[in-house]
Amino acid sequence: MTVQTGLGAVSLIEAVVDPGSWRSWDEPVSSVPADPAYRADLARARERTNLDEAVVTGEGTIGGHRVAVMTCEFAFLGGSIGIEAGERLVRAVERATREGLALLASPSSGGTRMQEGTLAFVQMVKVTAAIADHRKAGLPYLVYLRHPTTGGVLASWGSLGHVSAAEPGALVGFLGPRVYEAIHGAPFPDGVQTAENLFAHGLLDAVFPPSRLAETVARVLNVLHAPREFPAAGLPAHDASSGSVTASAGGLPAAESIGRSRRADRPGVRALLDRAASDVTPLSGTASGERDPALLLALARFGTVPCVVLGHDRDLPDGHPALGPAGLRAARRGMHLAAELGLPLVSIIDTGGAALSREAEEGGLAGEIARCLADLVVLPSPTVCLLMGEGVGGGALALLPADRVIAARHAWLSPLPPEGASAILYRTTDRAAEIAQRQGVRSTDLLRNGVVDRIVAELPDAADEPEVFLARVGVVLEEELAALARRDPAERIAARRERYRRLG
Repeated sequence: MTVQTGLGAVSLIEAVVDPGSWRSWDEPVSSVPADPAYRADLARARERTNLDEAVVTGEGTIGGHRVAVMTCEFAFLGGSIGIEAGERLVRAVERATREGLALLASPSSGGTRMQEGTLAFVQMVKVTAAIADHRKAGLPYLVYLRHPTTGGVLASWGSLGHVSAAEPGALVGFLGPRVYEAIHGAPFPDGVQTAENLFAHGLLDAVFPPSRLAETVARVLNVLHAPREFPAAGLPAHDASSGSVTASAGGLPAAESIGRSRRADRPGVRALLDRAASDVTPLSGTASGERDPALLLALARFGTVPCVVLGHDRDLPDGHPALGPAGLRAARRGMHLAAELGLPLVSIIDTGGAALSREAEEGGLAGEIARCLADLVVLPSPTVCLLMGEGVGGGALALLPADRVIAARHAWLSPLPPEGASAILYRTTDRAAEIAQRQGVRSTDLLRNGVVDRIVAELPDAADEPEVFLARVGVVLEEELAALARRDPAERIAARRERYRRLG
């Protein structure tokens, strides 16, 4: 079977780095194989590609950001990784770590070099260890899989990205199709080992052509390389007259706010990112084979402040879905990204409740809610929670714990929808409005009781002034995130624990 490949290593580098910025890190290959047939294979590969090995490493700038790059040339013995290639990769990762550089990896490989056997096979261990050290240092590791990427390369440095993407139509799979057919006597099922299928299952964050790689890497690094210290004088002044609501502003009954929060035209998290954030890069799923459309995960900036955003997504074609276990696991991926990369976290609550189904129960919904709560309470990153609309049950509670909690004027938080609470207490839904008022679910009640720290005005309703409302929220988020970034981390985390200890 002949594999048709796309862009080669050198062409990819020329396409992604800023013109004139590339500097090779590769040292000459010195080893000479004893096997004459293998020596001949290497000689032909070198003549055909004008490269000395299957991997190319170095550095350049991408959108002005200094970045280390390592990539495979499939035309060189199928991009296979032997001892020399493995050592070259490790040296590149270690240098990137020493010099504090983001690392872009773009494999295109059949895996281990069979001519070198087991010693080549275990190169993947040391490459993985070097990448683990790079990530532990809080440095970005970005992966772009090219056609084809299989075997040990996919099962090591091809699957460890903070952000991972692939080119359209790329063959991406652990067991190469030729090997599968030889072992099982039948072709591998169609449509499984494709970039698009892996994206659909939450294993990749995006699928796009190499022509978009430079702009995507630059956008991600605009967030990951943004300053993390913000002088108070450097932020725009917030208009308190249009953005603040006090606890004494009781005003509308709870049922009125609940009705407004359920309007179909109320703006949600997607609209907020579109109108009030910049350098937005959506991420997809858990990176472990699960994806839940009810949970949106992204990298973004509010004003000058970078962050990880995770939130309930109400703006879907099929309506406002319930959040399931996979969505909560995707949320936890976002929490871990924030912690590892030293980014603030924004969680956005806007849900009618968690999924109620056999699949949710068997998928560990309750346990995932508990793990979200545990992760958020101790997360080292600065955290802001935005209660943007409905806040029902465990699905809302899972994203609540934060250093600061902001609420939209008509947002609310309740253990159950008021109709459900009424049914439990009175065996009828007719007393839902009364129950909601009594339970203290309104934003002003939450502010008075210490659950919420600040309320963003709706004049009179977010759905009636979406552009102005979203801009107002964006400014508040920037202010809150910047203020948290200026606080001592130990003091901030201790204060977070104390706020939830004293509730009630």
